[in-house]
Amino acid sequence: TATSNVTVAYKGSFLDGKTFDQSGPEGISFGLDQVIKGWTEGIPLFKTGGSGILLVPSNLGYGDNTMGPIPGGSALVFEVKLISVN
Repeated sequence: TATSNVTVAYKGSFLDGKTFDQSGPEGISFGLDQVIKGWTEGIPLFKTGGSGILLVPSNLGYGDNTMGPIPGGSALVFEVKLISVN
């Protein structure tokens, strides 16, 4: 659900393929209510052990705000594997 705590392995990139962030193969754990809306809405669609791509428009990402290496207004691509729902 949108409030679940999950462990995922992921790679985040821009539309041009340039990677801006990625986890290790063991993944990271977090609450889905603590991340961008694109993840809060998209991750619950995966089954445990499943993987896929989330294409996140800027309004479901960081909007017009720059966050670290991510310029405001960026669409983001995440390759995600849902390791577990904790």
